[in-house]
Amino acid sequence: MEQNALRQNILISVFRKRRIRIWFIALICMILIICLRGVFPQLERFSADVSALSPFYTLMIFCLALFCEYIDSSLGMGYGTTLTPLLLLFGFAPLQIVPCVLLSELLTGFAATVLHHHDGNVNIIRDRTARTTAILLCLLSVVGAVIAVCFAIHISKVVLTTTISFIILACGILTLSTSGRQFRYRKSHIITLGAVAAFNKGMSGGGYGPLVTSGQVVSGMSPKKAVALTSLAEAFTCVIGLTAYLAMGKSIFWPLALPLTLGALFSVPVSTLTVKRLPEGILKKSVGVVTCLLGLFSLVKLFLL
Repeated sequence: MEQNALRQNILISVFRKRRIRIWFIALICMILIICLRGVFPQLERFSADVSALSPFYTLMIFCLALFCEYIDSSLGMGYGTTLTPLLLLFGFAPLQIVPCVLLSELLTGFAATVLHHHDGNVNIIRDRTARTTAILLCLLSVVGAVIAVCFAIHISKVVLTTTISFIILACGILTLSTSGRQFRYRKSHIITLGAVAAFNKGMSGGGYGPLVTSGQVVSGMSPKKAVALTSLAEAFTCVIGLTAYLAMGKSIFWPLALPLTLGALFSVPVSTLTVKRLPEGILKKSVGVVTCLLGLFSLVKLFLL
């Protein structure tokens, strides 16, 4: 029995090392393919979907998505909050950005969930607490989105964003101040923060990850499970958001969506291993620090930008 367990651990370790090598080779190949479009312009006819962007911008968006999603899948937050303002600075319109971000988050969220489960960060099938939390967060995504649509014309987005930013900041401070303590799991806290996060996502399109991840941690969930479950819940939220956009007749801007999605997907195999190897204490403090920074960033963006 012990020999079988030892053999299984060795095989898992070998697979993880091979995964990093395969990931690195694939990443280099993808960057070379993007760069070849600039060296051989005749290749444009084979890549009509992305030819609206220059190779430089395509590579820049690919790398930005990879970096932002690495942070998001490692700490449960930061992808849409940091990437959207950067894409606006690049000159993309909000209606081009939002569906592309939702599509990339949808695919990477489900991919990250599978790898988080495979790497042992969470076991949604056998862990009853994790499974219950995942179901609650997914259901709250639907309810929050519906309520947000109903109240969208009655609530000032400035007031809502300010309130949510302070809640995010408070969650970050609470996570840091209690980094050495272990809380008893409280389902009521999960429901409250999950509902607020889903409502805010439906109203403003952001702030979901910081609230849900830090909210789970201060509600007694381990940081590794919180990060993994946030990936699943946010993917489910993006399904609803993207469906709503498409139902309203909006289209996906593929020249942006393709490099954005590919870059984000490339980060997932490495980010789930990062969560696996980081000690719980360091991961919890990292969640607290990034939550505080995103809360402050939201306030600065609201009042100064």
